[in-house]
Amino acid sequence: MKRKLRLVLRYLAALLVAVSILGPMLWLFLMSVSSNNDLARIPLEWLPRKWDFSRYAALVSLAPGQPGALFLHALGNSILVATSATLISLLLAIPAAFSFSRYPGRDGWLFGSLAIYMVPPVAFVLPLYFVLQQLNLLNTHLGLVLVYCSLILPFLTWMLKNQFDALPRDIEQAARLDGLRFWQVLLRITLPLAKPVLGASALFGWLLAWDEFFYALLFTSNISAQTLPVTIAGFTAGRATDDGLIAAVGILASVPPLFIAIWLQKSLVNGLASGGSKG
Repeated sequence: MKRKLRLVLRYLAALLVAVSILGPMLWLFLMSVSSNNDLARIPLEWLPRKWDFSRYAALVSLAPGQPGALFLHALGNSILVATSATLISLLLAIPAAFSFSRYPGRDGWLFGSLAIYMVPPVAFVLPLYFVLQQLNLLNTHLGLVLVYCSLILPFLTWMLKNQFDALPRDIEQAARLDGLRFWQVLLRITLPLAKPVLGASALFGWLLAWDEFFYALLFTSNISAQTLPVTIAGFTAGRATDDGLIAAVGILASVPPLFIAIWLQKSLVNGLASGGSKG
């Protein structure tokens, strides 16, 4: 009896989590296919009287007068900036995390970077703005990539360092006795063992850059470098706001992270399981 009760409670908890995650996305989709009259109707109806997918067609169209040109350009900017920042941060975080994990006495540097990471972003606005201005990197992809690296790099270093600590060191010591150097041990021994963790870390770092809004709003001034969160906020400007269009943009903006999560699903699950079973 107790076993059946636990099973029922487990499924109820899973259902509650699923509803809390999928419920807002379902409502966002229903808004995106509802007419403005349906959205403004009182009392509100859950299902639209007429399903309208024209907003999605407008967002993927490059025809003049359509929002697709703005949306697709911002989508490309977000993919380029988030991917570049994640790859650069990952390349720097791997040797840094390995060094912190295998050579004790350097934790002060790691904690210092984490302390800076925890400072509210608004505190760095003026210094970063002046630096980017002096380097002529305002409103550029490279400027945003550098700023995002400052956000992602401490996070990835801390995350990878904890995972490197959980890896067995006997194999690495044996490889060092065989004559392998630091980089050879890292590339041939440690990274293959930490491959699932790398996928999970890359996904979380990419999502940090993908969802970032504050710095992108301040350091970009037009569509040449603006990312998707800033462009979505721009759709709300003006006297008349198409809530359904904003909902459609939100649905389409969730597609790239979804595909990346599916692609890295195995690495993500293994990485989270590895981190959860540590110790």
